[in-house]
Amino acid sequence: MCTAIEGRMLSTVMLGDFGDYLRKEELSSGTIEKYLRDVRGFAAWLGGRGVTKELAAQWKGQLAELGYAPTTVNSMLAAVNTFLRYAGWEDCRVKLLKIQRQMFRTQDKELTVDEYHRLTDTAKADGQERLALLLETMGATGIRVSEVRYITVEAARCGRAEITLKGKIRTILLASKLCRKLLKYAAKKKIASGEVFLTRSGKGVSRKQIWAEMKALCKRAGVEESKVFPHNLRHLFARTFYRASRDIAKLADVLGHSSVETTRIYLITTGTEHIRQLDRLGLIS
Repeated sequence: MCTAIEGRMLSTVMLGDFGDYLRKEELSSGTIEKYLRDVRGFAAWLGGRGVTKELAAQWKGQLAELGYAPTTVNSMLAAVNTFLRYAGWEDCRVKLLKIQRQMFRTQDKELTVDEYHRLTDTAKADGQERLALLLETMGATGIRVSEVRYITVEAARCGRAEITLKGKIRTILLASKLCRKLLKYAAKKKIASGEVFLTRSGKGVSRKQIWAEMKALCKRAGVEESKVFPHNLRHLFARTFYRASRDIAKLADVLGHSSVETTRIYLITTGTEHIRQLDRLGLIS
């Protein structure tokens, strides 16, 4: 039985060691950051109490009561469960919420191709050349924001980027037009080799900065803020690629998914689009 008497106290030292463990497991920096944030949140909620299964279950219940979306609750539970397994406290782990498979995406999250072009056009008009090209690069390749660093001058020259993430290596092909734009931008910024998207200090642009710049662009582009975040460009790419190819297996390879079921999540359409498809069936006289 998992009890506080057994000395199961969650300390800052353990959190530091857990972070080292996640890095050795080669998780992405974004995933590591999220796991540590969620475990810190759990520790703060404990308020010095020892870890028990009963308290973990109470925390799970409170997250739901606070109005967190079921998927968000499950992502937080997954982080804490990973920590508990690492700590050897598996008997304190709790089950995730059961969620019915989502059939439709809400309209307020669906970024359209037209809205995507409004974002890139607005960035160009505002003189934000790096942001405009970054949006186009993510939109045209489907890469994760954590994979932007693999878009290098060398990759643009050969038309492909080798991405190593989560213990997997995959090749991303770059459209010839995108390569020309990347090389032109790099030459203008006097970037001879390495990462294309750099800050003024010469460091790779961070996930936080990309997120902030995209959010600041929303109002000027007339696009709802709820639709504008880096991962939504990946969803847009997936839907557009599938409409053109109708090959979900190939799309899974391009996105770096080990399971086609994961890829299916990216192809969920809005209820409005589904209704249009039903109307086109011509089954109502």
